[in-house]
Amino acid sequence: MTHNPAPESDEAHAFYLDKSDPAAWKAINAFALAVRKATDDAGLPRDVVELAAVRISQINGCAYCLDLHGRLAAEAGVSARKLNVLPAWREAGVYTVLERAALDIAEAVTLLPEDEERIAALSRARAELGDARYSALSWAAISMNAFNRLSIVSRHKVTP
Repeated sequence: MTHNPAPESDEAHAFYLDKSDPAAWKAINAFALAVRKATDDAGLPRDVVELAAVRISQINGCAYCLDLHGRLAAEAGVSARKLNVLPAWREAGVYTVLERAALDIAEAVTLLPEDEERIAALSRARAELGDARYSALSWAAISMNAFNRLSIVSRHKVTP
C-alpha cells in the first residue's frame, strides 16, 4: 500500500503572480476595466455578466473566483435558484434568452470545443445578441478565463 505524505503548506509554495509583477498586474486590471466598459457600453446587465463569470469559474475549478463572482452575481440580482442549477443550465429551463446566449459564449470560449460545435454556439449567441453585446461578452469570457488562471496558478485562497 502506498502512503501519500501530507502536502506541505500551500502557503509555503504559493507564488502570487499578482504580487510578483506589478506592471503585469496593472495591465491585466486595465484590460478588465476596458472589458467592463465594453459590457456597460453594450447595455449588458451586470447580472448576466456575473452569471457567465460564475459558469466560467465552475468549468475552470477556480474556488477564489467562484466565491467572488458568486457573491457579485447574487448582489447583481442573480437568484440562488439560477446559481444552484447553473452546471445544468441547458436542462434547467430557468434562464432568459439573453442569459442562455451569455452562457453559450462562456462555455465556448472556456472549453474551446471542436470547430463545428464552437462555431455553432457562438453563431447562435451572436445572432441573438448582435455584434456589440456578442463582442463584449466574448471579451468578458476571455478576461474571466485569464483571471481564473491567474488565481489558480497563484493558489489564491477563499478567505473566511
